[in-house]
Amino acid sequence: MITRRDALRYTGLALGAAYLLPKLPASAWAQSADMAALMQPGPLGDLWLGPDDAKCTIIEYASMTCSHCAHFHATTWPELRKRYIDTGKVRFTLREFPLDPLATGAFMLARCDGGEKYYPVTDLLFDQQKNWAFVQKPQSPVDSLEQLLRQAGYSKEKFEACLKDQTVYGAINAVKARGMDVLKVDSTPTFFINGQKHGGAMTLEDMEKVIKPILGA
Repeated sequence: MITRRDALRYTGLALGAAYLLPKLPASAWAQSADMAALMQPGPLGDLWLGPDDAKCTIIEYASMTCSHCAHFHATTWPELRKRYIDTGKVRFTLREFPLDPLATGAFMLARCDGGEKYYPVTDLLFDQQKNWAFVQKPQSPVDSLEQLLRQAGYSKEKFEACLKDQTVYGAINAVKARGMDVLKVDSTPTFFINGQKHGGAMTLEDMEKVIKPILGA
């Protein structure tokens, strides 16, 4: 369970994480993961975009308080989705790898209602990250997060109930733990493209260098 005190206590860690995890070029490292292990979903299941039979599969491990993840979702994600996911060429899922309790809470909120609003909420939170994750006193990050999610239809009661859901809390931490222990994820964002591991906030050009040969383009 994430409490307001937990989130406030670790806000400094969230801010520090943006500097502790340097942006790596897409060519910095790449290795293959065991596909059976990679495709095993977490306790809540994966929320996929794109068709099951797409030739290319992308799995992203990210933290909601990671500035490089927000940069990817601002600069690369919209066009990647438009060109490849919405056209049925690529299948994509975002997996939780929270760097701090504030990020964990943000993912818990995105997973509310069985994840029906997962991508609209994560898109909103990445887009507005500086307005809730790194706000200055007297406004608290949790209060800013609550205000922002009113746009997505979250009442105060729903907001607080989501942050108290221990099943979701445990499931999100399980996804992170397995990512670390089994798939050796150690920074965000980390991408697995057809099993090949890439680190850093990849540009669309970086992505296309990997995707196009898979698609035969």
